[in-house]
Amino acid sequence: MNRPRILALVLAVLGVQLGWLIAPAYACGCGAMIPQASQRISVASEQSVLRWDGRQEQIVMRLTVGGDARDAAWIMPVPHRATVELGDPALFDQLNQAIAPVHRTRYHFWPKNGDWPFESHDTVGAAAPPPAAAGVGVVGRQRLGPFDVARLTATDPAALDTWLRGHGFTFPARLRTALQPYVDRHWEYVAVRLAPKASHAPLQGALDPLHLTFASDGPVYPMRLSRLASLPQSLGLYVLAAHRMQTRTSIGGLQPEVAFAGRLDRPAGALGRLAAGTPYLTALTQQFPDPRRISGDHELRRAPVDTPVQHVIYDDRLREAAGIPAWLLTVGGGLLLLVTAVALLVVRRARRPVTPPPPVQPPPPFSPSAPLG
Repeated sequence: MNRPRILALVLAVLGVQLGWLIAPAYACGCGAMIPQASQRISVASEQSVLRWDGRQEQIVMRLTVGGDARDAAWIMPVPHRATVELGDPALFDQLNQAIAPVHRTRYHFWPKNGDWPFESHDTVGAAAPPPAAAGVGVVGRQRLGPFDVARLTATDPAALDTWLRGHGFTFPARLRTALQPYVDRHWEYVAVRLAPKASHAPLQGALDPLHLTFASDGPVYPMRLSRLASLPQSLGLYVLAAHRMQTRTSIGGLQPEVAFAGRLDRPAGALGRLAAGTPYLTALTQQFPDPRRISGDHELRRAPVDTPVQHVIYDDRLREAAGIPAWLLTVGGGLLLLVTAVALLVVRRARRPVTPPPPVQPPPPFSPSAPLG
């Protein structure tokens, strides 16, 4: 290998490593997720369900991650003291089934592309911790599956950052500023360090769900820390309540869309246990093209009406009768009737009797003796 190629290869390797070092931290909708230096992590999907019964809020979240990071951390502010436990992965399978589009058959009379005689051959488819530092209180620390969970209070963002760094939770310095609004409102924090059972194995695939429970004056989904992200963000949120729910504002993103709204029909299993007393499910989606514009947390409220929403996938079929397209029978029958009527008219005209003309009277004979006027 000649020197120019060697130099190009070295520069490429250095460029990749530098990109890993300076890559902005990934921020998911539930908080800020930060890998260790020189490692990468991506959140392929984030699923969260929020349950609100009027006094208490529960949030169950599951992340699907990829990359080469062997550990990572994120922090989620909560308005009151939270309890944390592992959630049931089956919950999200049940939720996905509950909001799945329904298939309905829709018949059309006139042929479309793909119907005879307009058949198409296009095959393309449609798409036990050390003492806390001053300003930080340790409510508890626990190991839950792959999660090291610390529940904290703080009156100083800098002290909170110092405690987190001293206990294996690495976050960027700019997180201090982002946490200040929560410190001012005396919120508490759930810091989570993700570490797989095999210490040298990277974090891959769907992680175990985490289930948080805390008191709240109103349903809220923390989103403010997602403004640390450098890439566009998306939110998918299931809300269980007594009625249909909606967000108060768009908090800097596009207008949230309702993917599903409706009452659950006696669900069983994990969904049945969580939805007890809160049978109305609202599924919301939202895009954040510029995360820097995220202005706060999502506060939810009851929608004016409990109008159900469910996506419908129509299977269009050509209406037929005895295997024959109805339009062909109609058009063919109409033409047959027209031909028959014309034929009958011709036959009737042919059989009609012809009336002879009246007889011609000869003129009177000419008389030569008649005097001339």
